[in-house]
Amino acid sequence: MTAQISSKKAVIAALAGNLLVAATKLLAAMWTGSSAMMSEAVHSFVDSGNEILLLYGLRRASRPPDAHHPLGYGRELYFWSFVVAVLLFALGAGVSLYEGVSHVRAPSPIESPTVNYVVLALSFVFEGVSWRISQRAFGAAKGDLGWWEGVKKSKDPSSFLVLFEDSAALVGIAIAALGIFLSDRLAEPRLDGVASILIGVVLATVATLLARESKGLLIGEGADPDTASAIEEIAAGVDGVVAANGVLTTHLAPEQIVVALSLEFDDALCTPAIEAIVSRVEERVRERYPQVVALFVKPQTPGGFARAVRARAERAQERATEG
Repeated sequence: MTAQISSKKAVIAALAGNLLVAATKLLAAMWTGSSAMMSEAVHSFVDSGNEILLLYGLRRASRPPDAHHPLGYGRELYFWSFVVAVLLFALGAGVSLYEGVSHVRAPSPIESPTVNYVVLALSFVFEGVSWRISQRAFGAAKGDLGWWEGVKKSKDPSSFLVLFEDSAALVGIAIAALGIFLSDRLAEPRLDGVASILIGVVLATVATLLARESKGLLIGEGADPDTASAIEEIAAGVDGVVAANGVLTTHLAPEQIVVALSLEFDDALCTPAIEAIVSRVEERVRERYPQVVALFVKPQTPGGFARAVRARAERAQERATEG
């Protein structure tokens, strides 16, 4: 829960900064006619819209279960995160590439480049503050993991989405500043368009990475292997459980996990006793992992579990062959 609060603060900070920066960049682009600056303005407006969608996704995902969605609405966060990646690609990258190509084909000189430099410098400061906040939030969430490994294993897309967007914004500002400088000093306005194209490429690359990670969460990713193994060990340690055959997990949201356990019980136990053991398993698992929102237990022998796993693998192979 603490990690989610930190992620939400990072999103709010990024939204506040982007709205201010976007308006400033747009005025500068209209004043100077810079293609790179217009691309940066569009980028900031897209980022602002993305942060609004992330906040909306966080709010929707927190709704409690109901009759239509008995496991809750947690995956709404993953859906809106994927939408953010698509918008970043379609609007941010698309408009930047269009602006750049148009400016290269029909170049026009930049007026008052000093205005652009001042705006970009201020934007870099604002974006840098937002980046630092998102970097701290994600650093706390990833723990001892490396940065890329932290992204791969994270179940909270709002944490790394903002970090990626802010990083792309800082790179874009640097490219825009260089493009405007070279365009002015070399009297070659096409370089301003080239800078806009490069900004589009950066945004397209970031959007592709975000879409890939968000897609994996949207279609269902299992809990961390250490968490799954620990849950299996907890179940195996309860009196009356002969063996824990296996465990399946999936994340509905960053702090919502569904668990399915295959357990073998002592054959001498009656139904009421098994029911009591299942309750103890659930109690102990949730005591250690409160993010487990649903736990299902299937009484099964190791042989039956092995046969079920083989059958599932064979069905998957058949579908792959047919496809």
